[in-house]
Amino acid sequence: MTTLTGQDLRALLKEQALLEETMALAGWDQLTGMPKDASEFRAELQSYLTEKYLGVSTGDQAKALVAYFAGHGDELSADEQALFAKFQEDYERDAAVPADEYIAFNKLTSTAQDAWAEAREQDDYASYAPYLAQLIDLKRRFITYWRKDEATPYDVLLNQFEPGLTVAKLDAVFAEVKAGVVALRERLATEGTEPADDFLRREVAVSDQRAYVWDAAVRLGYDPNKGRLDDTVHPFMQDLNRNDARITTRWSATDFQMAVLGILHEAGHGLFTQNVAPKWDYTPFNKSIAMSIHESQSLFNEVMIGRSEAFLRHDYPIMQQAFHVVLDDVDFETFYKGWMKTQASLIRTEADPLTYPLHIIIRYEIEKAIFNDDIDIATLPALWNAKYEEYLGIRPPSDLTGILQDIHWAGGDFGYFPSYALGHLYAAQFRHEMAKTLDIDSLLAAGNIQPLFDWRKANIWQYGASKTPAQILYAATGEELNPQYWLDLQTQRYLQAYQISDNN
Repeated sequence: MTTLTGQDLRALLKEQALLEETMALAGWDQLTGMPKDASEFRAELQSYLTEKYLGVSTGDQAKALVAYFAGHGDELSADEQALFAKFQEDYERDAAVPADEYIAFNKLTSTAQDAWAEAREQDDYASYAPYLAQLIDLKRRFITYWRKDEATPYDVLLNQFEPGLTVAKLDAVFAEVKAGVVALRERLATEGTEPADDFLRREVAVSDQRAYVWDAAVRLGYDPNKGRLDDTVHPFMQDLNRNDARITTRWSATDFQMAVLGILHEAGHGLFTQNVAPKWDYTPFNKSIAMSIHESQSLFNEVMIGRSEAFLRHDYPIMQQAFHVVLDDVDFETFYKGWMKTQASLIRTEADPLTYPLHIIIRYEIEKAIFNDDIDIATLPALWNAKYEEYLGIRPPSDLTGILQDIHWAGGDFGYFPSYALGHLYAAQFRHEMAKTLDIDSLLAAGNIQPLFDWRKANIWQYGASKTPAQILYAATGEELNPQYWLDLQTQRYLQAYQISDNN
């Protein structure tokens, strides 16, 4: 057998990473600037690149590396052993799927995303449904290749986004979160004074919104020399490498809160990407970060900071100046209460922190029904609408504001949505631990972000995907996931905003 080295492993990982960057760049372009009529050609390009990627990730050299280091792992450094374990895991996952099916799936996601965008324009789920059905059928087939000892088919997909996550675990976490949210919303409705928020719908020029929030994102640590801001239908962050983490958003002249919080959210993703340790360049530990831990960092930016009274007290005068005279007649207390108003909404990305988990629970339950119960795809809009009425008391009047609002399924990302809710919970637990050594409110009120930046870089960002979310959480906080920290923080903030004295 030919002797191989850690350099051989890293060389193959780098080739994989470069192909991933190329595919990511093509995907980013498709969602930000690609001409509409180019979709067929872009699908062909993505199919071609996927075939090249598989040739590297599951080809002869990959097979040789897996075979050799399975018996010679002690010849690798500690970092290389960790990389090999991840490489072997990815190899087994990719090699388990016939190459033609893997390539067809990736080509289909490109076509499906364009079909989804067109369906949104026409407000017509039926035109998109055949693509969704094909994606689900392929994913169901993939599950049969991947499934080992998972209790349910959906567990297989959850585990790919969050190692070790299961339906059983999520059911318990979501039950606790849902009960807490329902109880708090009931209390706000019966005891609270609903804040005025009409000023949030005043017209603010997009150029003024952009000027404020880009400055705010940079002050929170996002490096503009390693990123950029573009417009898109559905906001996202595209990470090519730690020096190229691009963020996107959508704008509304009469809803500046949407873009402000949305950009802070995506910049939080960018912060993570920009601060992974350089030693993980061109490796899976730079690119394969579990989405729950990634979401915890975007939500730390958006919710832990962007919904913080201390941060907003510091930033409100800056916002007022950037928006010229639009908010000059709104005092800070009125502004903050309105900023924190909670109400049921149809659109997940526009939901406030208190109702947001309910949006995720709805999607989670639908995905469970798709993969564990083989529900008929034609019934999904009706199921979606019924759950919105049950959980939030509102019913989508159209496909656009209902089942067509998210791009994730068109991209084949089934099992992703729970990461958003877990990200909320992780972010609150990180904040709770951080507060033991840092006076967070005083730092935010003074505009001193550096200590908060340093804590996250030391405890979270530098590791990239070299640790699982559970490992990072436990190492940083000394305990496993505890949803109570998130519930306590929301209770504190919303009781204040709704002027309820917490004597209980």
